[in-house]
Amino acid sequence: MDMLIELVLIFGAGAIAFVVGYVIQKNFASAQIKAQVAEARKTLAEAEAKAKDIVLKAKDEALKYHDEVDNDLKKKRQDLQREDERLRHRREAFDRRQESLEQREKKLERKEKDLDRIRENLQQNEAKQLQELQRISGLSVEDAKAILLQQVEKDTRGDAARLIREIEQQAREEGDHRAREIITTAIERVASDQVAETTVSLVPLPNDEMKGRIIGRQGRNIRAIEVATGVDLVVDDTPEAVILSSHNPVRREVARLALNKLINDGRIHPGRIEKIVEKAEEEVNAQILEAGEQAALEVGVTGLHPELIKLLGQLKFRTSYGQNVLAHSIETAHLAGMMASELKANVAITKTGALLHDIGKAVSHEVGGAHALTGADIVRKYGVSEPICNIVSAHHGEDESQSLECVLVVAADAISGARPGARRESLEQYLKRVEALEQMANAFQGVQQSYAIQAGREIRIIVKPEEIDDLGSINLSKQIARKVEDNLEYPGQIKVTVIREMRSVEYAK
Repeated sequence: MDMLIELVLIFGAGAIAFVVGYVIQKNFASAQIKAQVAEARKTLAEAEAKAKDIVLKAKDEALKYHDEVDNDLKKKRQDLQREDERLRHRREAFDRRQESLEQREKKLERKEKDLDRIRENLQQNEAKQLQELQRISGLSVEDAKAILLQQVEKDTRGDAARLIREIEQQAREEGDHRAREIITTAIERVASDQVAETTVSLVPLPNDEMKGRIIGRQGRNIRAIEVATGVDLVVDDTPEAVILSSHNPVRREVARLALNKLINDGRIHPGRIEKIVEKAEEEVNAQILEAGEQAALEVGVTGLHPELIKLLGQLKFRTSYGQNVLAHSIETAHLAGMMASELKANVAITKTGALLHDIGKAVSHEVGGAHALTGADIVRKYGVSEPICNIVSAHHGEDESQSLECVLVVAADAISGARPGARRESLEQYLKRVEALEQMANAFQGVQQSYAIQAGREIRIIVKPEEIDDLGSINLSKQIARKVEDNLEYPGQIKVTVIREMRSVEYAK
């Protein structure tokens, strides 16, 4: 009985526990379902919010695209309006131009008719004047032509007589003509380029940045270059260039070579500058020696002392009134040698003296006195014979000429320096003479333009054909020739050529 009660109690407790567990499990499941439902509602709300955002963004994009399309349409519409306006203006301008051309054409037609009437009146007046002249003078046209031809023949005979007198005078001056012929032959056989030098040299730079590198920190590089070369280095506003200034052309050439080497090398500092300047000095000395040897070889002078060769080479870097001294010495030697050959003088002494006559200019900045006397002392020091020393000392009159060879060198020196264009002073005088010749011709009535050609040996005058006829051209050439003879000083003779050109132009329409 007790066991039965215990069993009943056990089963009752188990049933209660089951019921209680079932109730608890059911409540837990209900809570989970409620949580899931809440989560699902939250997710749904977020999805709806995102959907609304997407719809709003889509609407914004659609509105933005719509605005862009409208703006593009407005711009295109404005461009079309401007193009239409431009075309309208061009059409109006074209119409105005067409109207202007039509008016000009009508004016030209009226002018042509007026010209025809004027031409007809002139012809009538000319015929009346001719009749009146014939009545007053009592001469026919043929008689007037005959008188005019007689006058022309008389003038021509006078010109012929003057030409005969000139030929006779030339015959009487045959000795002077022979001397001129010798000089002219020598000049024609010598052609030598002259190099115009100045006291400055321009060194190009790859860029303006290089100027700063050349100057260096606080100007130390530029001071090092000036100290090493003895040349002033001018860095101004000249783009991509610096200027080397010095009266000593040899130093200026050394500085130019050294600066070019430094620019190409790129390493610019005081230590490097000293080394580069030393190399440049060696190169310039080699050039001087080569130039002296080449000059002696070209002229055909041998046996000169090496120091004289060096001094001769230094003349390559010196000028006299813009004329290169070495080129002038070579030219003088050729001229003097040819004249000595014509006159049977000593060609070797003449050439040597002519080549060395300006040797004093190589050291004139170091030794005082006239360069002729200084040069004579130099060549005498190195064992040159006395006749050559006399040529060097006397070529400018500081000493007395003692030989024919010395006189020939003096003449050749004058010829080389007086050639038009060889020296600046001679060139200026030559240009002034040519300019005066043209101005003199332009002063005559009816002259359209004049040109001096053949180094001032000929002047060509172009006249206006409507103002001067063929006979007037002949008379004008004589008048200009006489005026040139009376007002200008010139060697030889000047040919006066008058050109009258008549052009007739018509258009096929």
